[in-house]
Parts: sequence; structure tokens; C-alpha cells
Amino acid sequence: MSHPYHGLNELRELFLSYFESKDHLRLPSFSLVPQNDKSILLINAGMTPMKPWFKGEEEPPRKRVCTCQKCIRTGDIDNVGKTARHGTYFEMLGNFSFGDYFKHDAINWSWEFLTRVVGLEGERLYPSIYLDDEQAFDIWHNEVGIPAEKITRLGKEDNFWEHGSGPCGPCSEIYYDRGEEFGCGSPDCGPGCDCDRYIEIWNNVFTQFDNDGKGNYTELAQKNIDTGMGLERLACVCQNVNSLFDVDTVMNITNKVSELTGAYYGQSQKRDVSLRVITDHIRSATFMICDGILPSNEGRGYVLRRLLRRAARHGKLLGVNNPFLYEVVATVIHENECQYPDLREKQTYITKVIRTEEENFARTIDGGMKIFADLLAEHKAKGEQVFSGADAFKLYDTFGFPIDLTREMAADEGLTVDEEAFQKLMDEQKVRAREARKALGDLGWAGIEFGKEVPSTEFVGYEKDEADCKVVAIIADDELREAVVAGTDAIVVLDKTPFYAEMGGQVADHGIMTADGVEFEVHDVQKNKGGKYMHYGKLISGELKVGDTVTATICTKRRSAIRRAHSATHLLQSALEKVLGDHVHQAGSLVEPDHLRFDFTHFSAVTAEEMAKVNELMEDYILDGNAIETMVLPIEEAKKLGATALFGEKYGETVRVVKMGEVSMEFCGGTHLDSTAKIGGFRIISESSVASGVRRIEMVTGKAVRALMDESDKTLAQVAETIKAASVADVARRAQQVMDELKEEKRVIEQYKAKESAGGADDMIRNAKEIGGVKVVTTKLKEGDANALRQLGDVLRDKDASIVAAMVVQNGAKITIQVVCGKEAVKKGIKAGDIIKSVAPIMGGKGGGKPDSAMGGGSDASKIDEALAAVETFVAEKL
Repeated sequence: MSHPYHGLNELRELFLSYFESKDHLRLPSFSLVPQNDKSILLINAGMTPMKPWFKGEEEPPRKRVCTCQKCIRTGDIDNVGKTARHGTYFEMLGNFSFGDYFKHDAINWSWEFLTRVVGLEGERLYPSIYLDDEQAFDIWHNEVGIPAEKITRLGKEDNFWEHGSGPCGPCSEIYYDRGEEFGCGSPDCGPGCDCDRYIEIWNNVFTQFDNDGKGNYTELAQKNIDTGMGLERLACVCQNVNSLFDVDTVMNITNKVSELTGAYYGQSQKRDVSLRVITDHIRSATFMICDGILPSNEGRGYVLRRLLRRAARHGKLLGVNNPFLYEVVATVIHENECQYPDLREKQTYITKVIRTEEENFARTIDGGMKIFADLLAEHKAKGEQVFSGADAFKLYDTFGFPIDLTREMAADEGLTVDEEAFQKLMDEQKVRAREARKALGDLGWAGIEFGKEVPSTEFVGYEKDEADCKVVAIIADDELREAVVAGTDAIVVLDKTPFYAEMGGQVADHGIMTADGVEFEVHDVQKNKGGKYMHYGKLISGELKVGDTVTATICTKRRSAIRRAHSATHLLQSALEKVLGDHVHQAGSLVEPDHLRFDFTHFSAVTAEEMAKVNELMEDYILDGNAIETMVLPIEEAKKLGATALFGEKYGETVRVVKMGEVSMEFCGGTHLDSTAKIGGFRIISESSVASGVRRIEMVTGKAVRALMDESDKTLAQVAETIKAASVADVARRAQQVMDELKEEKRVIEQYKAKESAGGADDMIRNAKEIGGVKVVTTKLKEGDANALRQLGDVLRDKDASIVAAMVVQNGAKITIQVVCGKEAVKKGIKAGDIIKSVAPIMGGKGGGKPDSAMGGGSDASKIDEALAAVETFVAEKL
């Protein structure tokens, strides 16, 4: 190697600093989670987060930008580890121009950086161009000075970037010649060959055309530059190593894996595969979790779960049966924190997420491994080469084995999996689940289809608590009615309503509808798929007819209590995000009058210290009296303002945004107060787990806080009276005094029991039967438990070294037998454990223990005497 050695972190800084010197704005890496781009799960290229800038939809911060972007690609995850060429995580260096410089500067700077800054040998670099891109050829040949024979022309498949219709253009790549020893020996071997000799290290994409989707190309007014260069690939060249796994920072991670597993490169092909899988996947997982992704069973969360579980399984293949991946996190962070300082900030969180997932997976895999082995043995015994879809589905449905894990494990044994049959069973399961849901009925009313003459209901409840409305439909006894009379349970549909229908976690309003002589009591409201508000209730008086005008009035006390709880929910989410981290997302909620339940993503129980901080923030938010305002905005405008959307929720073109001072701003269709101060008091009453990675907080607000305090005061007064405390304030002191008294009384009782046991033991020893120099005691106690037997046995054994005692006590259907042997008896070969194993089965039980003390059980009380007699027989036969 005649070029200088550069570490990976050094190369990254060289690249970014170089382009900063060319007036580029250095931007930090974007998150791995795409923003406003549902076409991909994870960022997979340097330019991906910049699509709006390339398309002209948004203005870039500068016309020239450079980045080092974290990327994850999982398309060939099954090949990761099997070869040294594949990996899921990598970093992409890139310099970008948005309508500024074009081919001349892009090509010259790429050559200058590689040859003058990095120091690669010019004679080893080979540019490629698109077939008829004469402008690029002229720059390479006449400006850079590359001989024509070293410039390779490649076709559209290799050197023209386009994705359907839209901006596209030719590419110019730079290949590095690693030498003949890496080649295939073909006379045609050159840049673009599939062998390992010529490695592509730089790709300039010249976005200069617009494709109409029909093969017609027109010149773009704004021409862009999109450059991509794999950092690890460049490091391979600069460090003269064969693969990304041999690069300095990556190899340091592998060394840590080797330290934990005892497996090292070169021991065997299988071990090499496992080391590469673990190294690659722990890199990906660490960065994904840092960017707020949590393991789950769908989307990017499933990608993370699959990576961690695949790495954990390869740990098992290396003989590691305990969680260990979390111990590698510190090394991953150490190797990358110079560029990504947030890794260090979130180290504890990342480590906990990975350890929790490892522990959960250990339970899953341990439960299913034996079943898999049994199923596999059955297939092999039949000489089958295909692992059945039914068995794969059983592993998934019963033990949580993902199909890709079953596929890998079967492949290790030379079998394929019938994935078509597996998918069919999965689809059948989904149909069954759908039918089950359908059987529960629509949340509205499933029995009647409304015609077009029944309009959608206009909701006016944001502005009004009362409104005059027209009755447009009535349902009673599962039929559309023209009218109903007093005493009838019915569903009423209005043309407009102030009643909030249950949705978004917020419960429905209650209230009444009135007209002349008519009163309809509303106890629930649901919105059906057609946008009609279904008012469930009972007609208390009069006759209600379709076409009538009624005054619909909500219960304002109930609505106010719901508003307090809903506004408090937003403040709680904000406080949790600040205290626990930005990984906190709403995972569900229930908002009731002065009571709320909030589910959120978090990996462990909220500590007392964290909860104290949440409470303190909530108090500040409320006491500050932040104004609460609502806005209806185009969704893109709302996002630009920073409003938080519910993760995974679908929204229309316009959204309602609820803003609480500078504390919270969320998309929300619920009802709220106009000031946080009106929440009044609050109290968190519980924090618990509802699923893996999901926690739940329950809280009361407003008047419910006073009710809770009154109940607590009442309970405390009852406790004070029960323990005879001088006052409520004296409860803690008096409770401690009572506990001390009870402890002393227990100590005295235990002393009496010990004396009683000792006296009883003396009587037993005096009445013992001597057999071959040992004293045999067998007895059935009238009362006691296992602990009493154990205490009596200890006394007997300590009092006489030659004792062999067997004691039985019966409690209901449960029989307990205790055997003890003194030191001298044990020396003569009489062991308590052996006696238990011999006599407990007589009573239909079993047991065991040590030579000097053993315990067992039984179920047949009629055999107790026979079992005790067998003890004497056992001793006599031994001696």
C-alpha cells in the first residue's frame, strides 16, 4: 500500500472539512426515521432526507451542503454475515448542489479530494461515465487529464439514475483498482466487473433531466448534484483491508464481541458468520434506538426487533446463553461518539432497551427451541427436506417465533420452509380476527344502512354547549322509526349537535334533548363511518318524531371535567417527554370526567425520582396559567409550526391543533379548557406496564382530586382509631410503636415455642427405639406446618448425634414428612435424603434433601403409619 493510512473517523472529518472549504454547509446526519416520507421505513441513502430540496418543494438552508448520513438497508439481511460484503448499517458521505455548481466542480473536487487530501494513487483510480455523456468525458479527459482508455462508458443500468418519472440524470463513478490478485482473470475485467478487483468508491449523480414517465427527457432548469460515497468502503481502501468488518472502528466492536463470546475470527467459517452478524446488527440497533425506534412487531420497530433477535441467536450459536449484546453498546458508542454525541447522552437508555429485548427474546426462544428441535427431528425422520408451514405457524402462534428465525434455523439444518402454506395460515388467522371484530358490531349502529337522505352530522360543540337541531333519523328495536313514545330506548340522529361523540380516547358527552313536552336523556354518543352522530338514550316524556326540532344540551359539569382531564393529558405527555426522553410517544389514552389513562412508549418503570420531576413540571404548567388556544390549519403548516401528530394516525388536509403556551402543541380533535390553570389539582394514582415497551399512567384532576383526598383522610382517620393514635398526625409514630410491640411479642412466643419443642424433643429421645447403635424416633404430630417440623428436627439433631427422626404432620389433604439424622447416624450410612426417597412414595408422594435433613410430601393419609414403620425397617436393613 503506497497511500497513507486513515482511520474511519479521520476520513469522515477530512471529507466534511474539505467541502466546508468549498463553501458547503456542513449538516449533521438526519435521523434514521424518515420525516414526512412514508415511502420508506428507514433512511437508506445520503440524499433521501433531502428529497424536498431536490424537488424544489422546500428551500434548502444553503445551495451547497455536505453531510455524513447514517443509513440502514435490510434488503439483503439474510446475506449479512454469510459474506463480508454485506451489512445493514453504513455511513454515506455526500456533497450536494441545489441549482448551484454542476459537473465541472463535482468531478474536479472528487478527484482532488481522493488524490490530494486522502492521498490515493491516481493511477489506481478509474472513472466511469454514462454512454453518451460527452460533457463528463471532456471534463475527465481534458481537465483532470485521465487517458481516454481509462474512462469506462457504462449503460443505463449502471450509470443512469432514475426512479419512475421525475428528475433523473447520468452518473459518473470512480473505481479503485485493488490489484490483479483480487481480479477474476478475465481479459475483459475492468470497472463494473462483478469481481473484487475494481471497487466503486464515489458516485456523482448529475440530475439534469426530467422524465415524463414515457421515455421523454427534457432539460431541467435547476440542475443538481447528488454525490454518494460509502465511508466504510473508502476506509477499506485507505486501510488496505478486505471488508468493512476489518475497518478499524468496526473491528474494535468485533473484538469486544469476541471478548464476551470467546469466539475469534479464523476459528471456523460458522464462527466468522456469527461474529459478523452480531457486529453489524448491534451497530444498526444502537443507532436505531438512539433515534427513538423501539422494538415492536411492525414497521421499523420490527426491523429493530429482527436485528436484535438475529444477533442474539448467533450469540447462542457461539455458546452464549445469557444477555450480552447490551454489553457491546459501550464499545459502539466509544467508536462513534466523536460524530454522534447523542449516543453517549442516551447510552443508559439504549443499553436498557437492548437488554430488555434480549431478556424477552430469551424467554421466547427457550420456550420454542425444544419444540423446534422435536418438529425438526420428525421432518428428518421422514426424510423430508421442507419444514411444513403448519409447524412454522405453530412456532409463530404459540411461541412468537418470527418466520425469518424459523427459516434461518431450518436452513442451518439443510431444510427450506413452506412459506406459502405459512402465509395461508396467517391469512386465515387474520380473517378469523376480522370476523371476530365484525361480530362485535360497529361502534355506531350496525343494523341499519342510512340512505343519502340522512346527512352527516355537523359538530358544533367546540363553540356551543346547546343548540337547536333537527331530528333526521330515529332507530328503536333495530329498525328505523318515524316516531317513538315515552319509555322507549332509542338512537337519535341530528343534523347538527353539541354532543361530542366518543373518539380519540375521549368519552362522549351526556345530556338531554328537549322540545315542547319532550325530554330525551342522552347517555352515550358514537360516530359511525358515515359521519352520523348516534345519540343513545331513552325518551323520558312526550313523543319524538323525525323532522322535529329539539334543543340539544350537554351536561356542562361533565364536559368541564372531561376538558380538565384532556388538557391534563397533553401536559402529562409534554412532561414525560422532557423527563424520560423524546422516545416517549402516545400509545393509547382514555379521557373521562376528571380521570385519565395515558399509555406511552417507555422501556422500564418510571422511577420515583422521575415521577417527582413529572409532578413538578405538571404543577408548573398548571400554576403558570398557560393560555390554551385551538387552530384549524393545513396539515403541512401545522407540521412546520412543530405540532405533534399521534404516531401512526392518518389525518386529512386540514387538522385541528391545540396549543398550550410554549409547553405543548398537538394535533387533537378533543375538547379543552382555555387555560391550564383551570385544571385545578391533579394526582397521579398509578404507573404500570401494559405491554412490552408500553407503560400506563392513571391520573385524576379537578374535583376528583378532592374526592381522592377525602377518601385518603377517611382511611387515615380509621387507621388512627384502630391503632389508638392520639391524632391523625400521630399515626406514623404510633404505627411504628405497634410494629415494635408485635415484634417483641413474636420474639417471646418463639422463645416459648423453642422451649416447648426442646421439652418435646427430650421426651421423644427418651422414648426412642435403639437399632444398631442409633436412636430411631417416628411420630405423627397433631398440629403444625413444615416450618414447625423443621424447627423440631433441628432441635432433635442438635441434642443427640445418633438420632434418626421421622415426623409427619397432616393439614387437610396435604401431608408433610421431615427426616433428620445426627452426625453419628450419618457416619454409619443413614442419610435423611435416602429415607425420604424410600418412604414418601408409600404415601403417594416424593421428596429429598441432604444427609442430615430432608423433607417430602404425600397425599394418602391411610398410609402414614406404614410409611413411619418403613423408616425403622430402612434403618435396620442399613445397619
